[in-house]
Amino acid sequence: MPLAAALIDVPSESRHEAVLADLVEAALRDVPWLGVVRHGNTVVARTNLGRAERVLIGGHLDTVPAHGNLPHRIEGDVLYGLGACDMKGGVAVSLSLAATLASPARDITYVYYECEEIDAQLNGLRILAEQHPELLQADLAILMEPSNAGIEAGCQGTLRAEVTATGTRSHSARSWMGVNAIHGARDILDRLLDYVPRNPVIDGLTYREGLNAVRIEGGVAGNVIPDSCTVTVNYRFAPDRSVDEAIAHVREIFSGFVVAVTDSAPGALPGLDRPAAADFVAAVASAPQPKFGWTDVARFTELGVPALNYGPGDPSIAHTQNEHVALAEIESCERHLRAWLMP
Repeated sequence: MPLAAALIDVPSESRHEAVLADLVEAALRDVPWLGVVRHGNTVVARTNLGRAERVLIGGHLDTVPAHGNLPHRIEGDVLYGLGACDMKGGVAVSLSLAATLASPARDITYVYYECEEIDAQLNGLRILAEQHPELLQADLAILMEPSNAGIEAGCQGTLRAEVTATGTRSHSARSWMGVNAIHGARDILDRLLDYVPRNPVIDGLTYREGLNAVRIEGGVAGNVIPDSCTVTVNYRFAPDRSVDEAIAHVREIFSGFVVAVTDSAPGALPGLDRPAAADFVAAVASAPQPKFGWTDVARFTELGVPALNYGPGDPSIAHTQNEHVALAEIESCERHLRAWLMP
């Protein structure tokens, strides 16, 4: 049975990763060239060979709730089951490398963390970054997020903000006595329609930004001129901007309105100009693409570590009942990583 299939058959829904974390920890502690530490249900294993560079390979142990997709099944060259794509296929690659690479060309940190699929406050990687950032220091971080066995470098940052137009409430039969906030929101929408997003090039990759309305709320009753109308906007920004810079930009676009930021997360720089990353791109022998969504690679930028996504599986089928991964993609990822890490 492939290792990925065995991992699938150990249920590990978010907040219930203990059994799988126990198995991962026990397996890694049997590897003589690894030092292993555990924090909650997050397991970290490291080589300490004094190499000039260190690479971190990470993956989360948890899955979304099951939906009739346990245990695994294999049909031809495809492995089906909960977490097959997101991301037990990638975890299997990492564990195989950890158990067999006794003397890699670079020191390696392997991270297997809990609670990626739920509230960010519980995310094991976030907690580790806050409490033990030294364990995450590296010259390059690779998260085994599904990326069709290709490199997706860095990721966009994201923020949501509520932009509010204000007015004066009145009876709709005497509308001239009030100021209609919903009508006033037209200027917010006009600014969005006129907005020209940036497409910055970072390490040779073109990131596409976007600023869009995702919700609008206003109105009191069918006979009342409303005094407030709020447009929620989502800004996806390139990783050359910090969260503070992105917030300042949104406030500038909507100057004159009340702007309340409700959620934000930084992007991650691709770091393809770093020697370790350049060597990895050459080893994989495929053109890297920018990551337009947000992943945990962003946590590494805050630590000054360039990061990228590289793992088996199609992210578009993650969390679906029919979740699956091609065994050939698992084998391809392991083969390329092993070749890159070998002396």
